[in-house]
Amino acid sequence: MTTAATDAEGSGAHPRFADALRALGLDDLLGRTRRFPEATRTAAEAAAAIGCGLSQICKSLIFAADGVPVLVLMDGASRVDVERVRQELGAGKVARADAAVVRETTGYAIGGVPPFGHRTRTRVLADRSLLAHDQVWAAAGTPHTVFPMTPKDLVAHAGATLVDVREQTA
Repeated sequence: MTTAATDAEGSGAHPRFADALRALGLDDLLGRTRRFPEATRTAAEAAAAIGCGLSQICKSLIFAADGVPVLVLMDGASRVDVERVRQELGAGKVARADAAVVRETTGYAIGGVPPFGHRTRTRVLADRSLLAHDQVWAAAGTPHTVFPMTPKDLVAHAGATLVDVREQTA
């Protein structure tokens, strides 16, 4: 009998994330998860390792909105406009969460946070820029693992609200 831990070891995915994939009926993604010997903590590192465009990386970023954690999913080539997040949430103050809050909220370290399968349930915002691609790559719970998924499915499984919170360039 196969266990989540065994599958996670084979795929490289974090055991909690492997369990989340099973619970969602996405076991096939374990076989599509890719592990790299070098860390893929940043979007640039992940894109280089995978051989895809920077915007095809889905960053999972935790912010604190009036002290409450919120997950923002953003394409790897863009930056989050914190003011737009604040407006979207109707919050007084929004700031990047520190490493301790990220780990406490998600159960994962910065650089390996997947878009779903977290320790606690949080509000999720997904920037529309992700929808520009047929497939995106996201962290599979460790800084060394990624998995592919269509943006539409990723947004749905993350329970995300589509928003426009990307920093606008001049």
